[in-house]
Amino acid sequence: MSSNTTVGTMQVRAPQEGDYARWRELYRAYADFYETEQTDEAADRAWSWIRDPDHEVKALLVADDAGRVVGLAHYRPFARPLAASTGCYLDDLFVEPAARGTGAADALLGELRQIAESHGWTVVRWITADDNHRARSTYDRVATRTMWVTYDMAVPAEE
Repeated sequence: MSSNTTVGTMQVRAPQEGDYARWRELYRAYADFYETEQTDEAADRAWSWIRDPDHEVKALLVADDAGRVVGLAHYRPFARPLAASTGCYLDDLFVEPAARGTGAADALLGELRQIAESHGWTVVRWITADDNHRARSTYDRVATRTMWVTYDMAVPAEE
């Protein structure tokens, strides 16, 4: 990924150490949107992954024309044995409500497509809630909805 990509009036870049506080605000809002409890410890762990160049999880931030960070995306490569290729999994994408409709999500997804292409990844894949209509209207423009149903199998925590 280039260090700083401008799409329209949006600037997409990798997070830097000084971005923690703003990233944390957005990540907390993302967890709240999905009604998911997120401890500071878990957020700090995710941030450490993002900041570790050897960890598989990477992140993008998008800033508006004033330079204010208004959205985030977390992604990672994943193996696709049936296709004998590698894909990109978009774990999280969030744009603060005031910045929705400004092109921020499009800028993040566009940069992610470029990253995938530069790595030779064959697909960018993600899930979203069925009732996330605003996001789905964006996703329907840039990607193809699949027929796959997602399951989660809980794994007991170690004691």
